[in-house]
Amino acid sequence: MSLPPLLHGESLGKTYVTPVLSDVSFDLQAGEVLALTGENGAGKSTLTKIVAGLIPPTGGVMRLNGEAFQPASRRDAEHLGVRMVLQELGLIPTLTVAENLMLDHLPSKAGFIRRDVLNEAAERQMASIGLEHINPRTLVGQLGVGHQQMVEIARNLVGDCRLLILDEPTAALTSREIDHLFAQIALLKQRGVGIIYISHRLDELQDVADRVMVLRDGRHIDTRQMSEVNQDDIVRLMVGRDVRESLDRPRRPAGKLALEVRGMSRGKVVQDVSLGLHHGEILGVAGLVGAGRTELLRLIYGADRRDSGEIFLDGDTKPADIPTPMSAVSQGIGLVTEDRKTQGLLLPLPIRVNATLANIAAISHKGWLQPADERAQVNRLSDLLGVRSQSIEQPVGELSGGNQQKVVFARWLHRDCKVLLLDEPTRGVDIGARADIYAQMDQLAEAGKALLMVSSDLRELMSVCDRIAVMSAGRLVKVFERGEWTQHSLLEAAFSGYLASGTATTPSSTEMTHH
Repeated sequence: MSLPPLLHGESLGKTYVTPVLSDVSFDLQAGEVLALTGENGAGKSTLTKIVAGLIPPTGGVMRLNGEAFQPASRRDAEHLGVRMVLQELGLIPTLTVAENLMLDHLPSKAGFIRRDVLNEAAERQMASIGLEHINPRTLVGQLGVGHQQMVEIARNLVGDCRLLILDEPTAALTSREIDHLFAQIALLKQRGVGIIYISHRLDELQDVADRVMVLRDGRHIDTRQMSEVNQDDIVRLMVGRDVRESLDRPRRPAGKLALEVRGMSRGKVVQDVSLGLHHGEILGVAGLVGAGRTELLRLIYGADRRDSGEIFLDGDTKPADIPTPMSAVSQGIGLVTEDRKTQGLLLPLPIRVNATLANIAAISHKGWLQPADERAQVNRLSDLLGVRSQSIEQPVGELSGGNQQKVVFARWLHRDCKVLLLDEPTRGVDIGARADIYAQMDQLAEAGKALLMVSSDLRELMSVCDRIAVMSAGRLVKVFERGEWTQHSLLEAAFSGYLASGTATTPSSTEMTHH
């Protein structure tokens, strides 16, 4: 008699105002990695939150090892061995690694925590996943994001873990840390732990998963053996169409100078950077983490105070005065920030408010807001960008990451900026939403807008940009024209500043993706 699957879901559904998950059935075997993929808003997070007890299903049933499984809470699911590592880390930065790991199992005597026992238990737990080099007495807030992610995973393995859900676990990890994580996943499989693995990195899924399950619009489209599909097959299942990269497309014709930066400096993070950005082009900025790319964009936008340097707009011979982001926006410069949740959006407020925030004057008359105009313009932008939502009154915090990013784009489309600064505009965005964003960037460039784009993904830059400027150790070391670059030449330039200065680099601070 064959054993039942570790987890069986039958006709699972979830409805809020409208259905977000409908009639989803699946199995997960013990010792198997099941990749769960789909566009942002496809229902991945909803399904895994149901499994982890964070939200109840509207319909359907689950069975764990053949027994009825209806977790009333996350704690209930964890008690039965079902754990979930969320994309937003749940660690407490002011507590030590040991305290975070053993928070629900703190050893105490006479009302006092036994620190020696606590730290020894934490050392054993960290060593069990190859992290014995991390001191359990260290405050979590002092660790890098990559190590925090690994601590979060270790925390979820305390006690009896039978099923582990990993939601974008490598988003903040370097290549070396990813290799370490995959080695730990292999050990968990040997122990019979079933793993549901969510990631937008399709090459990663092929490395780690046994099967891939695809959701689209809240429905289960297909589940395949990973060995039987390639990335193009997965993309077609996800989006229902082919999505092609444009690595060989011609350079866009450059217009007049839209923005010129001369001698921009701030301490050691940005040192004497000069560059020009033309109307009708997309200029990429490549470099290792910590090379000064984000800092350069913030200086141009007036978000940080520069030590020296000047900015010229539209070929003007007089430097522009941009002391604050407000003055940048008033002069036609917009910024799509790297951190949309804390710096780019007002999450509790609706799409309508977030999309019009930068240009309220366009929907006002004599100081009075015109609700009908506002709704019409936001509905147009929402349709144009393909924002998936219940309505434009839905709070942005309820949207998926890709749809949140589209709302940020909607804001600057509404403002009609001449220059758009893009800092990692597709981070955490699925391949379908990414294609929509690329298409919108193409349209902006064709309309004569000037785009300056930072990305850690070399393939992305090579696909969408006309030129790529490479920063290294705070300096702009080289600018490549389309057709001149290769992945090797871009990486070589990115490392050059560190090698020339003799700066010691570590994997956690210097790696970039070049899939």
